[in-house]
Amino acid sequence: MFSASQSSRAQFLDKARQAREERRELKERERAAVQLQALVRRFLCRCRLQREIRKEVEDFFGTNESGSSKRSALSVFRIARKLLFVFNPKEDKERFEKLCRCILSSMDVENEPKVWYVSLALSKDLTLLWIKQIKDILWFCCEFLKQLKPDILQDSRLVNLHLTMLVTFTDTSTWKILRGKGETLRPAMNHICANIMGHLNQKGFYSVLQILLTNGLARSRPSLSKGSLTAIFSLALRPVVAAQFSDNLLRSFLIHVMSVPAIMTHLATLTPERLAVIESQDLFRKFILFLSRESQCRDVCVCLEGSHTLCLLGNLVFLGSLNDQVLEEETAHFVGVLIHMLSYCQKYVSQKKSNLTHWHPVLGWFSQTVDYGLNESMPLLTKQLQHLWGVHMIRILFSDVLSKKLLENQEIAQLPTQPISPQNSLPMKNLFKRAFQKSASVRNILKPVGGKRVDSAEVQKVCSICVLYQTTLTTLTQIRLQILTGLTYLDDLLPKLWAFICELGPQGGLKLFLECLNNDTEESKRLLAMLMLFCDCSRHLITILDDIEVYEEQISFKLEELVTISSFLNSFVFKMIWDGIVENARGETLELFHSVHGWLMVLYERDCRRRFAPEDHWLRKDLKPSVLFQELDKDKKRAQLLLQYIPHVIPHKNRVLLFRNMVTKEKEKLGLVETSSASPHVTHITIRRSRMLEDGYEQLRQLSQNAMKGVIRVKFVNDLGVDEAGIDQDGVFKEFLEEIIKKVFDPALNLFKTTSGDERLYPSPTSYIHENYLQLFEFVGKMLGKAVYEGIVVDVPFASFFLSQLLGHHHSVFYSSVDELPSLDSEFYKNLTSIKRYDGDISDLGLTLSYDEDVMGQLVCHELVPGGKTIPVTNENKISYIHLMAHFRMHTQIKSQTAALISGFRSIIKPEWIRMFSAPELQRLISGDNAEIDLEDLKKHTVYYGGFHGSHRVIIWLWDILANDFSPEERAMFLKFVTSCSRPPLLGFAYLKPPFSIRCVEVSDDQDTGDTLGSVLRGFFTIRKKEPGGRLPTSSTCFNLLKLPNYSKKSILREKLRYAISMNTGFELS
Repeated sequence: MFSASQSSRAQFLDKARQAREERRELKERERAAVQLQALVRRFLCRCRLQREIRKEVEDFFGTNESGSSKRSALSVFRIARKLLFVFNPKEDKERFEKLCRCILSSMDVENEPKVWYVSLALSKDLTLLWIKQIKDILWFCCEFLKQLKPDILQDSRLVNLHLTMLVTFTDTSTWKILRGKGETLRPAMNHICANIMGHLNQKGFYSVLQILLTNGLARSRPSLSKGSLTAIFSLALRPVVAAQFSDNLLRSFLIHVMSVPAIMTHLATLTPERLAVIESQDLFRKFILFLSRESQCRDVCVCLEGSHTLCLLGNLVFLGSLNDQVLEEETAHFVGVLIHMLSYCQKYVSQKKSNLTHWHPVLGWFSQTVDYGLNESMPLLTKQLQHLWGVHMIRILFSDVLSKKLLENQEIAQLPTQPISPQNSLPMKNLFKRAFQKSASVRNILKPVGGKRVDSAEVQKVCSICVLYQTTLTTLTQIRLQILTGLTYLDDLLPKLWAFICELGPQGGLKLFLECLNNDTEESKRLLAMLMLFCDCSRHLITILDDIEVYEEQISFKLEELVTISSFLNSFVFKMIWDGIVENARGETLELFHSVHGWLMVLYERDCRRRFAPEDHWLRKDLKPSVLFQELDKDKKRAQLLLQYIPHVIPHKNRVLLFRNMVTKEKEKLGLVETSSASPHVTHITIRRSRMLEDGYEQLRQLSQNAMKGVIRVKFVNDLGVDEAGIDQDGVFKEFLEEIIKKVFDPALNLFKTTSGDERLYPSPTSYIHENYLQLFEFVGKMLGKAVYEGIVVDVPFASFFLSQLLGHHHSVFYSSVDELPSLDSEFYKNLTSIKRYDGDISDLGLTLSYDEDVMGQLVCHELVPGGKTIPVTNENKISYIHLMAHFRMHTQIKSQTAALISGFRSIIKPEWIRMFSAPELQRLISGDNAEIDLEDLKKHTVYYGGFHGSHRVIIWLWDILANDFSPEERAMFLKFVTSCSRPPLLGFAYLKPPFSIRCVEVSDDQDTGDTLGSVLRGFFTIRKKEPGGRLPTSSTCFNLLKLPNYSKKSILREKLRYAISMNTGFELS
């Protein structure tokens, strides 16, 4: 019973709770419904109100246009207030446009104060409301300007409208209300304008202008009209002028306006009047002085980042080029600002290491994205930057240097004393004319004299300018050549800068700069930057000048000055290496070394091609070769660096000895030298005399690199297939090598051609007609390398340009194909340089960037660049045409042949072994010394056979004939007759292998069976079987052996020997 009542009670309570819950939910739903209804009603009411207001606005503006200008200012104010109350930029764009037009038209009405919209500012009740309204309207104008694209016609009209609104209400000059009696109101109205301008600035007015300017100008062709650009620039200047050029506003102006790409160029083109305003306000000076404070300059750069800092730099440089007076007065500040900004840009320049780096057209790899607009305006930015290294600015910045007088004895010009080379001479009339123009007087040769204090203001100023240009070169990497060309344009800048360098310090020149290397002070760095700039510019100049300009016209530097400069550079580089500075060099010191070394090597290579320096000029007298060799044996770094960078300071003979030591060491390492415990591996080959080249090629090309370097024994087979008698102890291999080389270098085979003029060899462009021609060239390279490796001199005169390629010089950034062209074709070189000097319009000649050549009876057109036959040669691209043509003739045409030969040559001779030789020295290494034959040296190292001895009558006659009766040419012919090469070995006859030998013979070659006891005794005692008067001397070139009959008279010996060498009989005739 009790339990039943309990359960019914629980049920009752549950029902009561459920009822309460339902009632509460119902109330919640009712409240929510009311709330929703209120919200909807409010929304509908708001929409209705907005519709009504918008309709009212449309009705207001839709009334008769003719009467619209007569509407009262109050009615416009009220309707504007309503529009602004419901304003939505997307929906009310057109209504806002109509409002702006209405307001502007009200300002143009004559003598209707109640119509002028600005008149409301004079109403006590409405002043504050009006000011708020115009502020809002103007800011909405700014918001629209951010989104508009000036290149779209419709948008450009709106840009003009909104700009006119901003121009009208931020300055009182156009307000008609202030005319006449209203003039007294101007101060108050100006105050209102300043208030409006301040409000806009706080909201980000300069950012708006920056966006608009960038949209309209950062492109190849500007889309902003003259009026728009004028308006924008006027608006940008107003706050700055109003605030009397306060730091804050100058900063905003620099960051947002002056950083727009090439804005100053666009102003100069579209609205030059604005530039006049900049000048009248002395803005350029104010910018420079503001940025000259390091903290402010850094702040501006950090805000702009890399690309836009460069844009600001370009605009400042352009302004500087228009303001000579300010530039002269503020040179120090201007230079300092540019150095700081360039150094900041440099931080963004980086190597391409990941996808985070981007390509910049001026700075190279860059750790910041470059937007499309910036890329579009890069050509204009580059043009602005070009003013920095233009003649006008260089004259102003380097005025202290250029004002120096190098000239003395103001007399009529004297012609250069250097004899004119026939291959490089211009018509004499032209040469006299150019020489007269170039040297209006004779100047003293510039040598280090010293006497100028390095801490003087003048020196510090010049150093700063040099630091600026050096920083420009290292930052603007993609236009480096443009900068160098600009800096070398004035013929007198570099010699005067050298004269300035010569005067520095107590003694001038070398000592001061060597001291700077050891001092880590800012002053030392600036002095070294000056030297570095001088070297970079001078190297560029000498690289682009041709031989006529360097040797005959002597543009910029006299030859004697080049001698002085090269002596200074040689000593400087030597000291840097020998004193251990280069070993540990990093950063700027390493850059300085490469700069000075680069200029030195350009001069050295120019001197190697055509001498201007005296004999032994490049040698270091204080460097003992024995000391160097000892240090090389100990692997001392400084000795290795010396050999790598300036081997020319070591006498040539010592370098040849060093080369031979390197070869010997390698032979020992490879086990190619005979020792008491082991014999080297010998490769035997059999060669048919009738097919010497084919057999040699087939048997040797398959040999390994080490086998080619090792001992090769040759057995000849005659035409009947019978082995020839004789044991090869290097002599037969020498004959084989000489014969192979004679055949492959014979122009008739068409593997090689001879140059016109001095008939020197280079790979034939048409050698591709041979089957496997590249393998043949590789084989030729191996044979040539083997000859050099074994010290066998071969009479193969190569063209200088080809030797440069063999040394790898053509890979150098300072290599100029044009300089080497005379060694290929002096006539062609003369024709090309005449194009360079052509005064008229070069396009009249009808040339294109192509080369027509007669190839085996067919005319073939080679394009120098893709599509070259359709690109005409003009005055702008003629220098490129000359270089392209020279490069094509000497490199492109024979690229594959040269590469194959070099590959074969380097498989025997390591590149680092011959890097210590110049091109003429490499020729001497291959073909022996071109000096006079030293008969005493030859006599000392001659071996006698068959009864001959040093005191034998015939031998005494022979040496006497060679010394007194033969000309130098005949002595060379005699040497060629015996050894097959007309030149003596580089290190003297002690190094001739096999040694020079003379043997007494009694019979003809085909009956000669060698020395016997009887023949030796008869030769020794001059006993003759019969008179040999009718027989000629003969030779075995493979053994360097002269076979000489035992003549009875000196006159017969002279006659027979002269006849034999002139006929070059060798084996054939006896």
